[in-house]
Amino acid sequence: MSEDDGTVRDEGRPVAYVDSTLASLIPRFMDRRRADTDTIETLVSEGDFETIQSMGHSIKGSGGGYGFDPITEFGSEIELAAKEADGPAVIVAARKMRAYIEIVEVVLVDE
Repeated sequence: MSEDDGTVRDEGRPVAYVDSTLASLIPRFMDRRRADTDTIETLVSEGDFETIQSMGHSIKGSGGGYGFDPITEFGSEIELAAKEADGPAVIVAARKMRAYIEIVEVVLVDE
């Protein structure tokens, strides 16, 4: 599988090295993570930290499998903040994930 080593190339953008066999799945994966950030912010306003914790756990489990280790880290942050019912920390972690998704450079590699 691919590895996101945190390498930064042109323009200071983070780089994710993704197995080329996953290329067709990446746009949908990223769209789902964007949608997750919107949902998480709504759930914080509703005080539904149980659902947020579950979402964070799911995000944590999916990031590395697609070659996006930072998404795994953001998912962990979301999960832990939700466990503590810390709405501001949840929002910060979700927004960091969204910012990463918006700027990450995906480099396809053949394994």
